[in-house]
Amino acid sequence: MDLSAIGKAVLIAREGRRLHAYRDSAGIWTIGIGHTSAAGPPLVTPGLVLTPTECDAVFDRDVVRFVAAVRAAVTRALPQHAFDALVSLCFNIGPAAFGRSTLVRRLNDGDPEGAAQAMMMWDRPAALIPRRGAEQDQFRTPYAVALPRARRGDATPIAAPAETLPALAPARRTVPPVVSGAPAAPGWLARIRAVLGGRPRA
Repeated sequence: MDLSAIGKAVLIAREGRRLHAYRDSAGIWTIGIGHTSAAGPPLVTPGLVLTPTECDAVFDRDVVRFVAAVRAAVTRALPQHAFDALVSLCFNIGPAAFGRSTLVRRLNDGDPEGAAQAMMMWDRPAALIPRRGAEQDQFRTPYAVALPRARRGDATPIAAPAETLPALAPARRTVPPVVSGAPAAPGWLARIRAVLGGRPRA
């Protein structure tokens, strides 16, 4: 399993895109899309600047590590939305902390709801709580039901990448209920025949 296009889009929205080096909420030098020196090159130092192309390339390289960490830690099959939520969490707390977390232990023990609740244990600093809530919602909710938000309480979810729309459309389409014993409404071809004087088929 890999990070989906929706999962990637919401992770980028949560991390933000910064082309100049800055200190994050924990005081760690960061750049791009949540990149720190711990993730590998480039070394983040004061004054470092990335181009948009370099920023995206660094993120694509970084995220592979976190996808691999989730695959290695979780032994249970996961739906795509849950896997994406775990990659988002792992990206934020690091592979080592993720691997030894209560969340992973509960998930591997067959307790996905307990795992979802354990996500909220990672609530420091307090500024992370809205993000953690959104990751919890994403973990619990199939994309066909609701798209994820960057943070719980955001007015709108992330926009679904264009390549995902065909896959989401069938699940979101509303189908009129069929009443038992009622004759089916004639299809468009039958209606045309009726207008032209032909006899519609049953």
